[in-house]
Amino acid sequence: MVEKRWTYQKLPGTTEEQQAIDSLAQAINVNSFLATLLWQRNITEFDTAKSFFRPQLSQLHDPNLMKDMDRAVERLSRAIDKGEKILIYGDYDVDGTTSVALFYGYLKTFYPNLEFYIPDRYKEGYGVQRPGIGYAAEKGFSLIVTLDCGIKSVELIAEAKSLGIDFIICDHHRPGEVLPDAVAVLDPKREDCPYPFKELTGCGVGFKLLQAYNQYHQLPVEPLFEYLDLLAISIAADIVPITGENRILAHYGLKRLNAAPRTGLQALIKAASLKPPLDITNVVFGLSPRINAAGRIKHAYDAVNLLLSEDEHEAEEFARIINVHNTDRRQFDTRITQEALEMIERDQLMKSAKSTVLFKNDWNKGVVGIVASRCIEQYYRPTIILTESNEKAAGSARSVPGFDVYEAIEACSDLLEQFGGHMYAAGLTLKVENVPAFQQRFEEVVSRKIQVEHLKPLVEVDMKLPLSAISEKFHAIISQMGPFGPENMTPVFVAEQVHLYGTPRILKEKHLKMDIRQQGSAIFSCIGFGMAHFYERLLDGRPFDLCYQIEINEFQGKRSLQLQIKDIKF
Repeated sequence: MVEKRWTYQKLPGTTEEQQAIDSLAQAINVNSFLATLLWQRNITEFDTAKSFFRPQLSQLHDPNLMKDMDRAVERLSRAIDKGEKILIYGDYDVDGTTSVALFYGYLKTFYPNLEFYIPDRYKEGYGVQRPGIGYAAEKGFSLIVTLDCGIKSVELIAEAKSLGIDFIICDHHRPGEVLPDAVAVLDPKREDCPYPFKELTGCGVGFKLLQAYNQYHQLPVEPLFEYLDLLAISIAADIVPITGENRILAHYGLKRLNAAPRTGLQALIKAASLKPPLDITNVVFGLSPRINAAGRIKHAYDAVNLLLSEDEHEAEEFARIINVHNTDRRQFDTRITQEALEMIERDQLMKSAKSTVLFKNDWNKGVVGIVASRCIEQYYRPTIILTESNEKAAGSARSVPGFDVYEAIEACSDLLEQFGGHMYAAGLTLKVENVPAFQQRFEEVVSRKIQVEHLKPLVEVDMKLPLSAISEKFHAIISQMGPFGPENMTPVFVAEQVHLYGTPRILKEKHLKMDIRQQGSAIFSCIGFGMAHFYERLLDGRPFDLCYQIEINEFQGKRSLQLQIKDIKF
């Protein structure tokens, strides 16, 4: 096993910082450990603490702060007033399908003349493509609203314009040097966009357009807020920071998902055997893979139809189909991951490289992103998995914390046909004959830019916390700091000089279960998933440092505090 490195969050280093923590602890009546956790999250005063613990939809930014929003609202309003045909065009992943379901679903409640379109992952590929524009031209659509795509489709949008088709782009990916010639380009990552929150999902940008449309026409907001369950799923699945506006939207979206989920999501929750209350983790590992599986294995229309379905029996049938897709996806994923790891194992140069770029022409395009993530679990470094699609090599990149894979791909752009994405995940297409040159160049770029510490798995620790500080009340307050996710992660603690109490056990040949105590503390039960490799070392009885999170374990109707092990150092 690769040894993990523990990095600690900043702790108060000056008297002023400690005084700020002490006065916050007093103002909101919490202990100094909890006040420090809040301080680490830039919450230093009563008012910011209040809005953190009690987020309000009224705190959302004015959508009109987004560059081009006035133009987007004007064009959408004109299309609706004149009865034009509008095509809602989305991507085939979770963010794209939830965007389409939200935008189309909401508009459909008062405007009938619209359709949605999602490109086929295998026949068309990502984003705005010719077949979609051809379909719009043939069927007489005069306005296309793109969601979670379009920011780099400069040539195709120019082509569409010559056919008399206007575009409103709602995207959140990094723009290229030239913006498409659309009526409006809504993307908070535009350099000239003053919108205060830059990390919205594609679904979030679509939501802001509808919010602005509602304001302009003085429509009630409640019917739009009914779609926040879809927005919460996009936020969870797209691994965006759960801070600022995303945290408010995720908070209310999860509330809706747990209290009154739409019919399709209700069916999917049941098919996934998830037990409410659902949190971000349940969405990421339970709902997202299923929604994604539709576009990976067959067509993403199945996912949108499920999300839009209002009939219980129909929704259950769509959920059943999607579950089958997900089972197929798992089988592909397992087989291809095994093949990919064997390719690395067989090649000494590849084993010692700073990056992984693998190509095999018969791999399933729908699972290459998942396979890239699986490879990182074994070989901790930026990874790209490519397969053949439409006579090109196409695939997905994933990165490790601290390394910008998008920038590294951009440095190889002369070898590529197309690319797009974020710091930690990207997609790319290139000529098959360019794959060897790309592998070499990407390795050179990564070797030059990556730092040694990026190649060691990272555990980010908030602080050292003695076991004696843990209580149900302490855990209850931490729970209120959610929803947790990037930039607001579930707190991670370290307890030093911990002793085993009794004998550890191995569950299902890979998980570790044990009881522990620290001087002056109660006995705590711990679970370490995939951590059976620590078993032998624990038996020698020496004290150790435990890296952990606090959670509630429910077993046979009883609830008790449990520590989930993140790592152990002897």
